[in-house]
Amino acid sequence: MNALISVSDKTGIVEFAAALQALGVKLLSTGGTATLLAAHGLTVTEVADMTGFPEMLDGRVKTLHPKVHGGLLARRDMPTHMAALQAHGIDLIDVLVVNLYPFEATVAKAGCTFDDAIENIDIGGPAMVRSAAKNWKDVAVLTDATQYDGVLAELRAGGKVSEKTRFRLSVAAFNRISQYDGAISDYLSAIQDDGSHALFAAQSNGRFVKLQDLRYGENPHQQAAYYRDLHPAPGSLASALQLQGKELSYNNIADADAAWECVKSFGASACVIVKHANPCGVAVGTDPLDAYSKAFRTDPTSAFGGIIAFNRTVDEATAQQVSRQFVEVLMAPGFSEAALGVFKTKPNLRLLQIGLPPGGASAWQQGRNAMDVKRVGSGLLMQTADNHEIALADLRTVSKVQPTPAQLQDLLFAWTVAKYVKSNAIVFCANGATVGVGAGQMSRLDSARIASIKAHHAGLSLAGSVVASDAFFPFRDGLDVVVDAGASCVIQPGGSMRDDEVIAAADERGVAMVFTGVRHFRH
Repeated sequence: MNALISVSDKTGIVEFAAALQALGVKLLSTGGTATLLAAHGLTVTEVADMTGFPEMLDGRVKTLHPKVHGGLLARRDMPTHMAALQAHGIDLIDVLVVNLYPFEATVAKAGCTFDDAIENIDIGGPAMVRSAAKNWKDVAVLTDATQYDGVLAELRAGGKVSEKTRFRLSVAAFNRISQYDGAISDYLSAIQDDGSHALFAAQSNGRFVKLQDLRYGENPHQQAAYYRDLHPAPGSLASALQLQGKELSYNNIADADAAWECVKSFGASACVIVKHANPCGVAVGTDPLDAYSKAFRTDPTSAFGGIIAFNRTVDEATAQQVSRQFVEVLMAPGFSEAALGVFKTKPNLRLLQIGLPPGGASAWQQGRNAMDVKRVGSGLLMQTADNHEIALADLRTVSKVQPTPAQLQDLLFAWTVAKYVKSNAIVFCANGATVGVGAGQMSRLDSARIASIKAHHAGLSLAGSVVASDAFFPFRDGLDVVVDAGASCVIQPGGSMRDDEVIAAADERGVAMVFTGVRHFRH
């Protein structure tokens, strides 16, 4: 049995090659890999010695040779193939171990030049991988160090790699080549005539890995599966660990993502309750229990069967309180042992543990998608993610009445929440908690009325509250509705043709109004 080994990432390769040699496998290798193996006392035949053709062009040409590809592609069950190998003195290659030049890592580095990128486009490696993967019935192709142990176990047990494993390795190999070529295409397609890189490449190549099949989609008659990015961002939902509970559904995942993206945007201890992708209760507090209690008060009816997210470790007291209501999914960076004990009494509750992005909640943007993508008929809409944050210094007071320091903090809180509420969004807040949320209406007036109605049903007063509107008020009537409901301060983007009319209405009603200059549509 012959194994050809040529790897860029040499993690575990010496140990794997030594184990192969101990099993009687003859080792073939190239360049730096051959030097490394020989330095560890292994007997290695250089590919150049096997082919009788030296490496050339700074290593660009070394394995592109009939003695390599003939040994990989020959079918053992075809006498004509075997006769051709014998006639030309070509040995079979039974195992191929290749990982590719680090193109993705190279172009991800700051300061990577075009020449650096081009030099890290592997040619011989992908060619060998494709040959071996095509001939999977006879050749085992390994493209990742995580595959070494399994192959060794089969070789030790039966002297060969099973057909099932060879096919699985072949699929993994073709997937790796697809990912590699997609990364190259993305990079090169973004280069413009002047050498700069376009934000949106001329061709977009999605690279996603299936995490699981789902029971059904948004509705029971639809089929669905859950995929993640090839390299998920730290602190993203795709990195979640499910600790207990039933299998996540399509809607669970969509709602959980909305809750997690919102909760990790707060620096203070926060709780977000989501229903049908909209926050129905959000609050910051002194601890998770305080935040949860305030968030739950916003809309206890909608919170039933909702999704709850915390940005702090959930303790026993919080777990005891949360367990009193019906919850579909609960997620947090961690859970105390006592809290886990409480939740064990609710075996159907889906419990997710997700680490915050490196640096904690203040670094929440690191865990967001760089791009947002929406599927439309035979196409995609792609945009940069809505990661814009507002600071106090960004606010512009346009009314005669000036907001107090406490109101300014509530305005910033309300503005953050509004970013995660479906348009048209109207959010009433007070003391670091939502007190009324109106979402997803065709009319901003209706959103304002719904928020007021919900507050009334929850027994919450809107007197003295602040209000966030995700987009400008096109007429003064929307402002009048929220002021009539009790609002004393309003935050909105501004930018309407009738801004002067709305500002005059704020002055007439004696309320403070600040402009952000940024809107947060969320369709």
